[in-house]
Amino acid sequence: MAQEHSSKQYDIDLETLRSRVLEMGGLVESQIMAAINGLAAGDTRALDHVIVEDHRVNAMEVSIDTDCSHLIARRQPTAGDLRMVLAVIKIVTDLERIGDEAAKIARMGKQGYSQSRMPRTPVAAVKHMGGIGIGMLRKALDALARLDPVSAAAIVREDFEIDEEFRSIVRQLITFMMEDPRTISQALDILWIAKAIERIGDHAKNMAEQVIYVVKGTDVRHTTVEELEREALG
Repeated sequence: MAQEHSSKQYDIDLETLRSRVLEMGGLVESQIMAAINGLAAGDTRALDHVIVEDHRVNAMEVSIDTDCSHLIARRQPTAGDLRMVLAVIKIVTDLERIGDEAAKIARMGKQGYSQSRMPRTPVAAVKHMGGIGIGMLRKALDALARLDPVSAAAIVREDFEIDEEFRSIVRQLITFMMEDPRTISQALDILWIAKAIERIGDHAKNMAEQVIYVVKGTDVRHTTVEELEREALG
C-alpha cells in the first residue's frame, strides 16, 4: 500500500510539474500579446506593464527548475519520466527567453514612441508577424499539454513562415529608409522588434522539438524537418 501511495504521489508530482510549465507558458503568452498590442496601439502604459511583469516570468523559471532538481533527487526518474523532467528544464528556459523578447519589444516600442510616432505600415506588418509567433507558442503549449508529436512537428515547419515574414519586413524597412533617411532610427527600432518576434518563433520551435523528444525518445534537434516529421509520425 505504501508503494502504491508513493507511486500515485510520483504521478501527481510529474503532472503538477507539467501544469506549472503550462501556467508559465500562459503568462509568457499574455506578455507577448500585451507587448504586440501595446506597440500597435501606441499604449506606453501597457508596454510599461510588460517590462515590470518580466520578473514574474524569471521567478517562475527559477521555481520550476528547483522543482525539477528536487524531483530528480527524490524520485530518480527513468525512461519517459526522466525525458519529461529534462524537457521541462529546457522548455522553461525557452519560455523565460520568450519573456525576455516580450520585454525587449516593449522597451523598443517605448523608445520609438518617445521620439515620434511609429510608422504605421511596418508596425502593422510586425503585428501580423507577432500573431504568427503567438500562435506558434500557443500550439507548442497545446502539444505539450496533449503530448502530441504530430502537432509539434507542424510547429517546426511553421517556423519557416515566420522567418519569411521577418525577411519581408526587412525589405519594407530598407525601402522605408531609402525613401526618407530621417526615419532610419525608427526603422532600426522596428527591425529589432521584428528580430525579437523571429526569436520567439525559434523558441516555440525548440519547445515543439522537446515534445517530440518526450513522446518518441529521440532528440530531433539539428535534424531536417523531413526527418523530424518522420520521427513524429512513426
